[in-house]
Amino acid sequence: MRGATHARWAACAMAVALATTACGGGGDTTGAGGAVLSSSWTDPQNPLEPANTNEVQGGKVLNMIFRGLKQYDPRTGEAEDVLAERIETTDSRNYTITVKDGWTFSNGEKVTARSFVDAWNYGASLKNNQKNAYFFGYIAGYDQVHPEQGEQRAATMSGLKVVDERTFTVALSQKFSSFPDTLGYNAFVPLPRAFFDDHAAWLSKPVGNGPYTVQSYTKGSEMQLARWGGYPGEDAARNDGVTLKVYTDNNTAYTDLMAGNLDLVDDVPAQQLKNVRGDLGDRYLNTPAGIIQTLSFPHYDKEWTKAGSVKVRQGLSRAIDRDQITRTIFQGTRTPATDWTSPVLGAEGGYKAGLCGQWCEYDAAAAKKLIAEGGGLPGGQVKITYNADTGSHKLWVDAVCNSINNALDNDRACVGNPIGTFADFRSKSTTQKLSGPFRAGWQMDYPLPQNFLQPLYYTNASSNDGKWSNEEFDKLIDRANAETDVAKAVQTFQQAEEVVRDNMASIPLWYQNGSAGWSDRLSNVALNPFSVPVYNEIKVG
Repeated sequence: MRGATHARWAACAMAVALATTACGGGGDTTGAGGAVLSSSWTDPQNPLEPANTNEVQGGKVLNMIFRGLKQYDPRTGEAEDVLAERIETTDSRNYTITVKDGWTFSNGEKVTARSFVDAWNYGASLKNNQKNAYFFGYIAGYDQVHPEQGEQRAATMSGLKVVDERTFTVALSQKFSSFPDTLGYNAFVPLPRAFFDDHAAWLSKPVGNGPYTVQSYTKGSEMQLARWGGYPGEDAARNDGVTLKVYTDNNTAYTDLMAGNLDLVDDVPAQQLKNVRGDLGDRYLNTPAGIIQTLSFPHYDKEWTKAGSVKVRQGLSRAIDRDQITRTIFQGTRTPATDWTSPVLGAEGGYKAGLCGQWCEYDAAAAKKLIAEGGGLPGGQVKITYNADTGSHKLWVDAVCNSINNALDNDRACVGNPIGTFADFRSKSTTQKLSGPFRAGWQMDYPLPQNFLQPLYYTNASSNDGKWSNEEFDKLIDRANAETDVAKAVQTFQQAEEVVRDNMASIPLWYQNGSAGWSDRLSNVALNPFSVPVYNEIKVG
């Protein structure tokens, strides 16, 4: 069975949920152009290497300047061919990929099979220390270029072979029926020779093959992107470019929008949700998105792995009144979470309402009892770490702590622990330098249940910042990935999710909608299922 089937389960559910987003499908670029729009943004954590970007802000830019073998439909989320002319397999383990002819990078270099093979080998290499290296883990030979221990033993993965200019083969170390659907993720985009020949120069001004080109970037200020007139795809930009302006507080961004100094805010601050309809009218969107907010734990800290720690985490979860917080803080734009995935997947796509069971239901007495049975809070207090450059985080963290404090009859049981910027926060969370729970919102990379589970909870996975590890969970994920029967794969993923639940590896809080507000200069504004503006579809003037 071809892997694309899996994306279609999720796409059917999302097509209903997102039917009102008025998102264009691309193709008709007549009248493209107009003017440059400005949009709120935050500095990404790392330079924009595709295999080293695993957070939203950097991902926004990569989605604008690159196109890969697949692209996720901005309305349905379905994985559709872009540079892939064909992806063929007979056994869900060995794939032959044919790249479309006629595609180039913005510097004129032709996109070939080698553009992909070289990029993937670079991303997987241990010496390059790429955060998304794990996404190449199913390719045969990955263990040689990125061993868990010791030095790199090979320069390239044995599972990648260039056949001719437009064809390459991929041999996986085990069956992975959904492998083609993952290829719309940014880690899998092609790279030009300039990336390897003068890496420093490329990082200062990345060259890609997408609808936009990077013109300039001043860290802490803005990035300017221009429409690429030579782009051969059907989703060419309908504006002249996008200026991404850096804001350390989304309340300031909203104020600038209202003052006419900014065109687009793609994260309406919680403080403004009660006013936004009156302020913007029909220039405001709030749509379902594949995003879940959780509290993660430092499982590398013995205080959170000792006997009784599961009960403590369960007790904290039961001390959080999700219903009240989503109503009062988020004005109903969040939905209390009852599992670890997202409703946008749909029941057939892997979402299971209520899987968390009693552990996600508020009960102060049960919370107090569980924490006491677990030996009490580590150090007598939990400090929830979050980045302070987004005002909404302080609001909900304070609300969560108030809920915990009220449930435990202790006004110092929980406090917020702000860290200045998103980049600083990510630096500490990804290098295991936190000693208590921390915010861990997850925006899906592709619409499969595997993406909500494996990158976050599989042993040593790319976004497993808390370093949780469970052998049973890993085996179930491997089994689900190899399964070619849709229903059986979903059932196995849900069994793996039950292991996460039984160990309370993290605390699910709520599912998040995407939100955006814009100026009267813009039209055709939409958010994709990942809550990112479909920049290339926006018209100016």
